[in-house]
Amino acid sequence: MSKKKIVVGALQLPTLGMNATRLEFYLKKAKEREAEIILFGEYVLNSFFGDLINMSKNMINRQSKKHISTLKRFAKEYDMVFVAPIVLEKKDGFHKYIMKITPKSVKYYEQQILLPYPHWNEKAFFSNPIKPIKEPMSFTHKGFNIVVMSGFELHFEPFWHYVSKKKADLVLIPTASTFGSYDRWREIIKTKSFLHSCYILRANRVGEYVDDIIRWKFYGDTMLVSPSGEIDMFLEDKESMLIEEIYKSEIKNHRKAWGFNKELKLRGWF
Repeated sequence: MSKKKIVVGALQLPTLGMNATRLEFYLKKAKEREAEIILFGEYVLNSFFGDLINMSKNMINRQSKKHISTLKRFAKEYDMVFVAPIVLEKKDGFHKYIMKITPKSVKYYEQQILLPYPHWNEKAFFSNPIKPIKEPMSFTHKGFNIVVMSGFELHFEPFWHYVSKKKADLVLIPTASTFGSYDRWREIIKTKSFLHSCYILRANRVGEYVDDIIRWKFYGDTMLVSPSGEIDMFLEDKESMLIEEIYKSEIKNHRKAWGFNKELKLRGWF
């Protein structure tokens, strides 16, 4: 009997231009390797935040509409699911979302907590509402429970409560990590995978952004981490693509061995 598995991928890219040739190159390769779900990093379909805040509304909307249309077409052509951050304009301004595009549908998850720091103030720029935290995006694929959260939301425990509640097998995290956060991100992801008995696929962007003071370098390190907290595969700091298989048996074995959820269930947590 074959093991129950799915094939997942992550694209490690800088901001894509409006031409789809580069993206199609990677998706053709992903299809050859039987990839079913592809995760994009943050600020890949749209320009990085530092550029975005100085762009015209028309240009931002053009980027978003063009890439949504392209991914809809590729989802049907390659029979894939795409998960990618996107910026959309509403009546009160621009909002930051993560979208899931399948061959048949498009769904959006509005990011709930945004970066609030002086050098990177998404909270001030975007019009995402401040409300009580609700469940992040979740869906099933071939019997695997999948949860999606933004890179910044990873830092907040309520989102991980939902990971446990949903018995997530895989968590997808798009990021735009930079500066000296390389080691910290690795340790957080490894720890969360182990404690929540799930795979985590993190897609980080690459490239640079230069402001008036410093050069921001996005270091990649896109990775797949197993429920044991071990890094199964990672990319270095160049544009590339990660494709890996994940197995239901590895998740089940970890949950059986450690029994974290079992102990919580006995205490009425679920």
